[in-house]
Amino acid sequence: MSHISAGPVPAPTPDRSPSAPTNPPGTATRKGWFTALLRRLHFFAGLFVGPFILVAAVSGALYAISPSLEKVLYPHELTATSTLASLPLAPQIAAAEAYVRDGATPVAVRPAPEAGATTRVMFADPSLPQSTTRAVFVDPATAAIRGDLPAYGTSGALPLRHWISDLHRSLHLGDVGRWYSELAASWLGIVALAGLGLWIGRFVASRRGRRDLLRPNRSHRGYRRLSSWHSAVGIWVVVGAVFLSATGITWSTFAGAHVADLRSAIGEGTPSLTTSLDGAPAAAGGHAGHGGAASGESAADADPATFDAVLAVARGVNADSGAVEIRPPAAAGKAWVVQEIHRSFPTQVDAVAIDGSTMQVTDRVDFADYPVLAKLSRWGIDLHSGTLFGLANQLVLLALALGIAALVVLGYAMWWTRRPTRGLAAAPARGALRGAPWWGVAAVLAVAVGIGLFLPLVGYTLAAFVVVDVLVGWRARRARLRQSEN
Repeated sequence: MSHISAGPVPAPTPDRSPSAPTNPPGTATRKGWFTALLRRLHFFAGLFVGPFILVAAVSGALYAISPSLEKVLYPHELTATSTLASLPLAPQIAAAEAYVRDGATPVAVRPAPEAGATTRVMFADPSLPQSTTRAVFVDPATAAIRGDLPAYGTSGALPLRHWISDLHRSLHLGDVGRWYSELAASWLGIVALAGLGLWIGRFVASRRGRRDLLRPNRSHRGYRRLSSWHSAVGIWVVVGAVFLSATGITWSTFAGAHVADLRSAIGEGTPSLTTSLDGAPAAAGGHAGHGGAASGESAADADPATFDAVLAVARGVNADSGAVEIRPPAAAGKAWVVQEIHRSFPTQVDAVAIDGSTMQVTDRVDFADYPVLAKLSRWGIDLHSGTLFGLANQLVLLALALGIAALVVLGYAMWWTRRPTRGLAAAPARGALRGAPWWGVAAVLAVAVGIGLFLPLVGYTLAAFVVVDVLVGWRARRARLRQSEN
């Protein structure tokens, strides 16, 4: 039978399935060569890559609900004691600096996005991992310190979410571990599309059992029951699986670089904000008595009051979202940056660069001006992360991830059920391309090479599959020849 799966699907056998192929092993009719090829690809990809997809799906299910888990686990840090009007940022930053001590100055500040939320004042800390800051949570109404936690990256993920994210992305193994997630993301879409092709072929050929392809038939037992669940669950998650595969690839090490290069080549890259102040006049003091960081000074010299002044300027330009991040210049000759970080729909990620000595806007980037692919990339990433539509987004992702994990388990259960008394279940017969027309062979080779170049880990593993398959076939033929000679 044909199925949609992230797990292995055993080939039908004549004694157990009415839809089993009648061709001798190693052959395929010209009419059915493509289905035979999809079946073999689906089987081997699911068999060998299934464990990677299963780990990615389970960790992804946890990651999908991690934004909500953060609110449950860190209510004291994330919640203010009152909903009174907020103080200016200056006294809040001063309170955080006094709490941290040692003359530390913030590398970023995230004002309370709404009443009842806390302000985050973030400091560099060499004891923390790369891209991680020390976030001090301040009650905006009283400047009281509410907590002190590591926060990761532009998402501002707190320890629980960061731990789950790192598990999902790299199994806590660093750059090498990211190969696992890229392998899973790259093959997930291929396995799902191959399964979809098999499902469509079976749906077209079947007249009586089409309903069983859309919902599980509980009257079946054994292999047929597993197959029914596999087919029905697969067709409902296939679109989501392809989406997760495509968006996951954009974050990957090798294929992700190819995606970025392609977008840049066609002028669809994400616009970047220019923060250089080259040619801007240096000033001895701050603007309007605010004591801001002049173009010749570093972020360590920034007065806390400058955060208020810079934010006021940004509010009048394009940073009108409640959720923003203010970053002082990282070095002399750089501008202050105010970046919207509102990732829920409608997306607000506008950014503005401001000269701290003159309070003049030196550059701005608006989401409305993003190229189409850049907008789709932003929405895709946020949808994949569960932030675009809030809790509803997270629950859909949770169901989708669990569905993919179930397909892997069902696939292996089907493979195990089909095993003979000794050994393991046989793979679908090889030799599909021998029954294909020349143009079919050429198309398959062209697609395989193209995918292998764009998705390197798919190319390497596919080449390994082919080499192993050829060696196994060669060994089997030699064994048959020896038997015939004897």
